Amino acid sequence: MRRTAYVVIVLLALAPIMAAFAGHAIGPGVLHPMRLNPERLEQTAQMLARTGAAKEDFTVQAPDGVELRGWKVHPPEPNGDWVLLFHGVSDNRTGTLGHAEFLLRHGYSVVMMDSRAHGASGGDMATYGWKERYDTVAVTDALYSTERVRHLYALGVSMGAAIALQSAAVEPRIEGVIAENPFADLREVSYDYGGLHFSPFLGKTLFRPATIFGMDAMAKAGGFAPDEVSPEKAVAARPFPALLICGARDNTIPCRHAERIYGAAIGPKELWVVEGAEHASALGHAPAEYEARVIRFLSEY
Repeated sequence: MRRTAYVVIVLLALAPIMAAFAGHAIGPGVLHPMRLNPERLEQTAQMLARTGAAKEDFTVQAPDGVELRGWKVHPPEPNGDWVLLFHGVSDNRTGTLGHAEFLLRHGYSVVMMDSRAHGASGGDMATYGWKERYDTVAVTDALYSTERVRHLYALGVSMGAAIALQSAAVEPRIEGVIAENPFADLREVSYDYGGLHFSPFLGKTLFRPATIFGMDAMAKAGGFAPDEVSPEKAVAARPFPALLICGARDNTIPCRHAERIYGAAIGPKELWVVEGAEHASALGHAPAEYEARVIRFLSEY
């Protein structure tokens, strides 16, 4: 019994040190997510057949020269409004196929881009909104130069939700944002990852060195301030309408993130907590209500 207690004490003493080494090693890797292939092209073809929509390649140069690749997708009877779709981390444009399908059925045209360092887009580093918000400005410029846009909106999931909110803070042509499971800021979500998705309390206490060293390593590798990657600050910078969605059973980015963003937002805002839904699964969990809420939001704002 004494020996067991001794081992536990030693492990607890060493945990912060091991966490610090882990954070230092993992931090830069967060900026280089895996690129997923193939791009679910067969599913895309099936979705286009069901909706009667047509896609065309869309290539845009980001402010720093990175080439961003994606699609513009037109419904058979467009209503003149467009929605920018933003996928999650380690995914690509096809990660929002379900959202694109119901939007196209309602006459919305959509832009489906691979985020930088994802899919077929260039760039070797994801910055979770720091650079991506200005990528959105470049995409919007290109869209307006090639299409007649009546109203423009943004919809994102997880990392994409965080990017969409930060983009709307710097791009006034975005008239409203639907954000599913966004993080409040990188520092806060690091506690969830540092706590191994069990409890952010672990990330803030026992494993706090991992989050501290991870953020510092990310800042050095990425050349930006992780604390400034903040949807929470973005919604306080410009009063755009926001529909925030979170899964009640989401342990990856828990609802407290969406709640913090909701509290900080200065524009019209709604918060929908989807009972029983886990991370990035609200559409699959409650498809009819999800579609109805999004279309109502877009119609209203």
